Amino acid sequence: MKQTIFSRRGFLRGATPALGLGMSLTETGVAASGGAIALRPRIRFGIASYSYWHFRNPKVSIHEVIEKAADLGAEGVDILHRQMDIPEKEPLTREHRIYLADLKRHAFRQGMALICLSIHQDFVDPDPLVRRAQVEHTLKCIEIAYALGIPCVRINSGRWNTIASFDDLMKARGEEPVLPGYTESDGFRWCAECLEQCLPKAAECGVTLAVENHWGLTRTVEGMLKIANSVRSPYFGLLMDTGNFLEDPYDKLKAIASKTVMVQAKDYPGGGEWYTLDLDYRRVAKILREASYEGWVSLEMEGKEAADTAVSKSLRKLRKAFD
Repeated sequence: MKQTIFSRRGFLRGATPALGLGMSLTETGVAASGGAIALRPRIRFGIASYSYWHFRNPKVSIHEVIEKAADLGAEGVDILHRQMDIPEKEPLTREHRIYLADLKRHAFRQGMALICLSIHQDFVDPDPLVRRAQVEHTLKCIEIAYALGIPCVRINSGRWNTIASFDDLMKARGEEPVLPGYTESDGFRWCAECLEQCLPKAAECGVTLAVENHWGLTRTVEGMLKIANSVRSPYFGLLMDTGNFLEDPYDKLKAIASKTVMVQAKDYPGGGEWYTLDLDYRRVAKILREASYEGWVSLEMEGKEAADTAVSKSLRKLRKAFD
């Protein structure tokens, strides 16, 4: 029997006029009573550009990721800053801004939302000049997000860098010694101070800063909550990465769910690049529902299988779990 595969674009071209009334295909909980329609709160699914590029050549362009995500029926793209075709550390130039404008136009033409900018910065350093440079880098990234209409920037707390290689850090399960002469409290203080310096610009641009459980200070629930409770702003929250609590993840994910403003969902077709977790996404979906989370879930496919087959499988897996 021949199997027919429908793409997002092909389906929408043939969709009935009723679908143009603002009703999403995933809003299945519809109940009509007395002329009123009640729509069940739903999760929206995006694809992280990281799913197509794990820091190994060849690099897949963001323009190409947008097209691939549109063909798979995703609703948004979560952009990895280092994957963009502009230098990571240099100040924005006119040419860079032209690139950003073209990227925004391309996403619009594909019917795709740009939902998050995942950046790499590090606020854990004893040198105030180094920390200030990291703040300036973050402010530039907020401007990039604003130019693209992106409402959220993924923030790292930073780490001590006493283990130089990321591969070695993964072998150590993300744990590394504190820099000699300093304490964990120093790191948390530096992180909070840097975030406070970034938040006025974030508020001005309408961009939410979301700190991820991404090694370093935020490797643990306690670290995540310590930062969350030390920074107060409507433009600040937590980013839940489902794959970054390596042991007993569910209670830990539940502990940060109420403060979560963005979710990145890991999956590992073909085995993980650094490790593999067998995550129960129905259980994760239940945790998020109980926390009244109604935002985006961005797929981060971190498996060794080729992205062109793995991403579609992982996206179907997430949709089924959240249905």
